[in-house]
Amino acid sequence: STQAKTLFPYTTLFRSTTPDSEAVFYFPGCGSERLFSQVGLATQAMLWHAGVQTVLPPGYLCCGYPQRGSGQFDKAEKMITDNRVLFHRVANTLNYLDIKTVVVSCGTCYDQLQGYKFEDIFPGCRIVDIHEYLLEKGIKLDGEGGYLYHDPCHTPMKLQDPMKTVKALVGPQVVKSERCCGESSTLGVTRPDVSTQVRFRKEEEIRKAESQLRESGTVGEQDNLKILTSCPSCLQGLSRYGNDLSNGLLEADYIVVEMARKILGENWMPEYVQRANAGGIERVLV
Repeated sequence: STQAKTLFPYTTLFRSTTPDSEAVFYFPGCGSERLFSQVGLATQAMLWHAGVQTVLPPGYLCCGYPQRGSGQFDKAEKMITDNRVLFHRVANTLNYLDIKTVVVSCGTCYDQLQGYKFEDIFPGCRIVDIHEYLLEKGIKLDGEGGYLYHDPCHTPMKLQDPMKTVKALVGPQVVKSERCCGESSTLGVTRPDVSTQVRFRKEEEIRKAESQLRESGTVGEQDNLKILTSCPSCLQGLSRYGNDLSNGLLEADYIVVEMARKILGENWMPEYVQRANAGGIERVLV
C-alpha cells in the first residue's frame, strides 16, 4: 500500500555478479545525486565494472552537513538520527550481504558520515572514496595523464596523498592546480563578492598549470584542457573557468566520470542503465 511504502521505504540493490560477490553501500549525497547525477551514475557503473554488488539508500538522502554548517544544528541532528535509523534497517534486512565498505563520492559527505558510527551499523566496515576504492581494485587508465587536478578543500581521499592516487588512476602527467576554486559550497551564491576575489587568484594558478602542460608537450598549444576534481561543489565552481585559459577551453569533470568514459566508452551512461534495468536491480523493502 502507499502507506506501507511511506513508512517502510525501498532500498536498491544492483547485482552485477553472484550473491556471493563483495557488497558495498554507496551514499551518493546531494552533489552526486541531484546536482551532478552523472557522478553518482559513473560511480555505480564503475562499481558494476569492478564486479561488486552495490546497495543504495532508500530514496534521496542528505547527510546533514549543509544544515550543520549553516548553524541549523537541531535540524541536522534530526536528519542524522533519521538516516542512521534507516541505515540500521537496511543493514538488518540485507545482513546476508556482509557489507564491509561504505563508498562515497564527496568529501563533505565523507566528513559527515564519519560521525554516523557506521561500524555499529555494518560491523567492521570502513568509509572510502570511490577513487581510492577503484585503485585498490586495480582499475585505472592506461594514458599518460595530460590533466589538471583540483584537490578540494574537503578532499575525500584519505588513505594517502591525493595526488599520488590521482596520478596512479589517470597517469603521471597530471599537474595540481593550487588554491580554492571559490565555490566553497554555497559561498559562490551567498557571497559572490568574496568568491569573485578567490576566483581571480585561482585563475592565475590555472593559467600557470596550463603553461606547464603545454610547454611540456603533454597538451597541444591549441587543445582544450580538462581539469578533474573529486568534489561536486568544486565541479560547479570549476565550470565557471571555461573561457579563462590562454588557449582553448577548460573542461571541468570528475575523475570517476572520466574513467567511466575512457574505460566503458563514450556511451557508458545509457549502456549501464540498460544493463542495470535488464534484471540487474532489486528493490528491497526495509
